Amino acid sequence: MLRAIRRRKGRDSRRRGRQRGAVIITFAALLVVIVSFMALAIDLAHLFVVSNELKNAADAGALAGARFLYSADGSSVNPNANQIAYEAALENISENVPVEVQWTGGNTGDVERGHWSFATRNFTPNSSLDPPDLWNKTTEELDEDPDFINAVRVRTRRQQTPALSFFARIFGYDSFEMQRESVAYIGFSGTLAPHEVDQPIAICKESILNPQGEYDCSIGRMINSGNNPATSNTGGWTNFTQPCQTANPPSVSPYVCSTGNTEMLFYGQGMGTTGGMQDNVFRQLADCFDPAHRVEPWQLTLPVIECPGNNVSNCSRLVGAVTVSIVWIQRDNDPDYSDVPYRMGNWSSTEPNGQLRWADFVNHFNLRNADGNPAPWQMKAIYFLPDCTYHEPAGTTGGENFGVLAKIPVLVQ
Repeated sequence: MLRAIRRRKGRDSRRRGRQRGAVIITFAALLVVIVSFMALAIDLAHLFVVSNELKNAADAGALAGARFLYSADGSSVNPNANQIAYEAALENISENVPVEVQWTGGNTGDVERGHWSFATRNFTPNSSLDPPDLWNKTTEELDEDPDFINAVRVRTRRQQTPALSFFARIFGYDSFEMQRESVAYIGFSGTLAPHEVDQPIAICKESILNPQGEYDCSIGRMINSGNNPATSNTGGWTNFTQPCQTANPPSVSPYVCSTGNTEMLFYGQGMGTTGGMQDNVFRQLADCFDPAHRVEPWQLTLPVIECPGNNVSNCSRLVGAVTVSIVWIQRDNDPDYSDVPYRMGNWSSTEPNGQLRWADFVNHFNLRNADGNPAPWQMKAIYFLPDCTYHEPAGTTGGENFGVLAKIPVLVQ
């Protein structure tokens, strides 16, 4: 019996020894796995930081290049945009090491001008310096046109000085080559900075687009008293308020012939507006135009609003900005047509009959009411032409195409 007990204790002791050995082996294996995961996590976190630094550098370069993608007056593409983007990207560092940008000139390598399409989410390099053709084209048509230069792409790298690993070298990874890229797009004026709008007049989007939805400069318009909103409202008054506040005469009057909007205007939001006639405000505007002496159109940059059914609401949605030329403001009732001008811009007449002179004026500028008929000679009326000349870019990208490019780009990739 005693010998049997001793043999059983010996077997138990050997079994416990084997178990302890198995636990030690298992723990050692798990320790290797844990250390490996810790090493991987540390290296991944390190590479994430490097990647963010490269992305920030690419963002800075692309935004700087797109900010100067066009000439100061918006009439052509700026060939120096690549140089500006390159220098802005190189001002950044990654782990106290300058980022690498492989560009030596032109429109190749890591800094490229080109076209960004929202429909395809693709960037197409294009070295053209041709003026941007914005007229008689919809925003969608321009989005599909690879010859519309509207973006800058920048790549940044860590190749000559790759990101070093900490623990991954145990597994044979001593360093990691990395690169990131960004695309900055500059579109049409949407969000408008203070004083970028000239007068408290909002132009109806529907009045400056043709039936195909294209921004059209072939037809001039009139803004009349708004007595018949179904046919008359091609624009309205605004007090630039967001959120909307009632655009009554006291709130509109301070902006007439002043310095324009005093606050930022945000695309896509409602803005305080009203149709109809505000006599005192209208007379202030007419005094600024000075019909008795003016012989040149009055060029203004104005906000564009949505006016479904040619009706200006009390809180119209802001969709962009447009430059127009006011060719006449008729203040008083004039049944004899005695106030009709003899000269305006590139038009002049010696016709003594005011009614015939007005018909020639309307025909020359193709002035139409909202119903499509020739614009009548009417008291308290403003006659304007959408302007298809190049304008200084204004505001932040985000609006629709009404012929005014934005000044501030946005990142799209």
